[in-house]
Amino acid sequence: MINRRKVRETVLQALYAHQLGEYTPSQVVDTIIKKEDFSKEKELRRFAERLFFRTLEHEEELDEITSKHIRNWDIQRLALIDRLVLRIAICELLYFEEIPTKVSINEAIEIAKRYSTAKSGRFINGILDAALTDLDEQGRINKKGRGLIQKTLGN
Repeated sequence: MINRRKVRETVLQALYAHQLGEYTPSQVVDTIIKKEDFSKEKELRRFAERLFFRTLEHEEELDEITSKHIRNWDIQRLALIDRLVLRIAICELLYFEEIPTKVSINEAIEIAKRYSTAKSGRFINGILDAALTDLDEQGRINKKGRGLIQKTLGN
C-alpha cells in the first residue's frame, strides 16, 4: 500500500535526481515518479507530480525562506537531503491548502531521520517551526478543509 509518506520519499528521490543529474523535470517524472506503482492510486500520483513540480517552480523562494532561518550558515552548505526535505515541507506549508501544517512538519522530520544524518530531524524541526511562525505572521499560511485541523486543535 502506497501512502503519502512513500509519495514524499519518491518526490525527494526525484528532486535529488533532478538536482544531481542533467535530466529535465519531465524525464525525472517519467523515470522516478511514474515508475512507482501508483496505478491504483491516481490521486497519489497526481499529488507526487504536483509536489515535485511546485517545489521546483518555487525553489528560489523556498530556499530564501530556509536561508532566513539558518543563522550564520550558507544554504549551499546544508546537506542536500536536508535542503530538499525543507523545500518539500515549506512548499506544502505554502501551496497545499489541504495539508495541515503539523502533518507537513512531522513528515519532513521523519523523512530527514530516515534519509539524512542523526541530527537532521531536530534541525529540520527547528527550521520549519521558525519558518511556520514567520510565514503565519506574514499571513502566508492559508489552509482549507483538512488543513484547518491544526487551527481548531488550539494552535
